[in-house]
Amino acid sequence: MILELSDEAAEFGRQAQRAFEVAGGDQLLQQAEAKPDTREALVGPVLAELGAWDLDPRTDADSLEAAAALCRSAGYWALPYPVAERLSSATPGGAGLVVVAENNPSAPIALVDGPWEAVTLDGARSTVVGTSAVRPVFVAELSLSSVDAVGGDLVALGLVLPCWTLLGMMDRALELTVAHVKLRQQFGQPLSGFQGVQFQLTDAEVERSGVEILAKHALWSAGPSSGVPTDVALDDALALRMAAIEAAEVVFRVCHQLHGAVGFCDETTLSWLSRYSQPLRRLPFGLSATRDLLTGRVDGRGLSGLYSA
Repeated sequence: MILELSDEAAEFGRQAQRAFEVAGGDQLLQQAEAKPDTREALVGPVLAELGAWDLDPRTDADSLEAAAALCRSAGYWALPYPVAERLSSATPGGAGLVVVAENNPSAPIALVDGPWEAVTLDGARSTVVGTSAVRPVFVAELSLSSVDAVGGDLVALGLVLPCWTLLGMMDRALELTVAHVKLRQQFGQPLSGFQGVQFQLTDAEVERSGVEILAKHALWSAGPSSGVPTDVALDDALALRMAAIEAAEVVFRVCHQLHGAVGFCDETTLSWLSRYSQPLRRLPFGLSATRDLLTGRVDGRGLSGLYSA
């Protein structure tokens, strides 16, 4: 088990992050919110030029790591495009895949070119045949047409890659906050000089770095060369999702507290990051539902791992 991305994947992520910055950076999200029907035109060509849709994360380990790095870079800029969902496709360049709840299936894929597929936690696979009008943060209710009930092997990766996007958002939120407290003066010294501020940032970083390790493990577990059974990979994916949501709550709470009231204003990038992290934290199910699902699956036996019985 190697819990580090390859040098090639890490470099691909860095190049993607630079490409998103050159394409507009934070302005991409603001433009897409003003005109949601431009999401595809704003971001699609950049991803195509990067070769994103040539990746085959379900059958190729190198592509899997590159896909994770790409999702993290997309999260860093809160890219207004469902990159993780497209990369979760059952086949390279095929229909994008979203994991949905059985009731009221929804996903942040409004006004993005399809085709799209949906799969529930128990493996029921459907084709997305329609979406509702755009709701806030690009979320749409999905109209589904059932295909089969054998999509269980698709679910783990469909849960893991969006967590890499959320990880990228936490990376950026902490980076912005560290810069803010170094610049902001209080009582004649930078905010970063106060122990209380340092303790809060440490707590947030511990949560973020913990999710990073879990994300690498869950990525390996869901990968094509791990040899991990499908149900175990799904347990790991749910454990990652639960930890990522918990960590995001801590990270964004700390970042908002240290920014003060300005952190809730659209003049600050943190406000945009926080708002557009909500679909990742709430869909297909939020913290309580994720915890309940994971508990129901592993209760009495626990998670598999290095120290399992």
